[in-house]
Amino acid sequence: MTASVARPWRIIDSTLREGEQFAHGNFRTEDKIAIAQALDAFRVDYLELTSPAASPQSQKDAERIVKLGLSARVITHARCVVDDVRAAVDAGVQGIGLLFATSRILREASHGRSIQQIIDAMGPPIELALASGLETRFSAEDAFRSEESDLMAVYRAAEKLGVHRVGAADTVGIATPRQVYALFREIRRTVSCDIGFHGHDDTGCAVANAWEAIAGGATHVDVSVLGIGERVGITPLGGFIARMYSLDPQGVSARYRLGQLRELERLVARVTGVEIPFNNPLTGATAYTHKAGMHLKAMLANSGSYEIIPPETVGMARQLIVGSRLTGKHAVAYRAREMGLTFGEGELRAVTARIKDMADRGQLSSEEIDRVLREWMTA
Repeated sequence: MTASVARPWRIIDSTLREGEQFAHGNFRTEDKIAIAQALDAFRVDYLELTSPAASPQSQKDAERIVKLGLSARVITHARCVVDDVRAAVDAGVQGIGLLFATSRILREASHGRSIQQIIDAMGPPIELALASGLETRFSAEDAFRSEESDLMAVYRAAEKLGVHRVGAADTVGIATPRQVYALFREIRRTVSCDIGFHGHDDTGCAVANAWEAIAGGATHVDVSVLGIGERVGITPLGGFIARMYSLDPQGVSARYRLGQLRELERLVARVTGVEIPFNNPLTGATAYTHKAGMHLKAMLANSGSYEIIPPETVGMARQLIVGSRLTGKHAVAYRAREMGLTFGEGELRAVTARIKDMADRGQLSSEEIDRVLREWMTA
């Protein structure tokens, strides 16, 4: 496999569907509208909403969001039953994702149907969705604990019915990247329609799995802001964007307004009452912080030395920590030059040693570094 982007792909943002399944995802109508508008401003391709059949308020909220006139396609996610399709049609959404669990464990614990019964049952809902003009997807829930032959049977049946897309969901986050690639290669050999991937992050593989799905033939990937969703959530929008930008900087920059990612994440964090992780891809507090002496030296010569994505791309700023025990003379000299101070080689080594000694008792602030440099010059 190569590290290039093999084929076109689209983002289905599920913050307003999967994100509602997050423990803290108790969105009010005004929250949903604000998030939908922010996602549209970021230019996601699709907005996925909770099924209008879930509750009376879900129906009303879907209708409100549809009427916003967003550029993104507004779709929903629902059970593969006729009543859910009717509710979606009434709400005015542009597309629907229908699902059935196909793994033995969920077939026994959830709906109780055999694979043939699934194939028989999915016909009427899919036919109604298509007849109503909805972009229609059929997805296999818990695909990676399903028998491959069962999956291909339902995908062939769904494509025969005329769906625009089939989907494979790693519902419990069990898949490895290698498994994802292999399965999507097989799905691509089986059907000619579009293919979507929905991956949970229970084992920390969601971003890697999303990329491997695309490499294997996927055309659509489900994400959510900050990865919020059931349990630990799904593929995070920021992490996925970071992965894809590193492979295709110009293409990703042209499609999405990356400078708005930070505010989008802050909005969702505020609404859900969570903190943005310090190590969040692209926008975490330390995402562009450099500390080790060897790193600082290289960064001062070429900022691309230790950054694959420039901070200004996403509205962030680089931070070089000079006042640690790991600092080096090049970083100290750089800070001195910024202050208009010049040290000889011997003095530079000595003042760097002084800073390291002080930092052994606790990292120095920028103000403390400046004071040490000034005092050294006047000593």
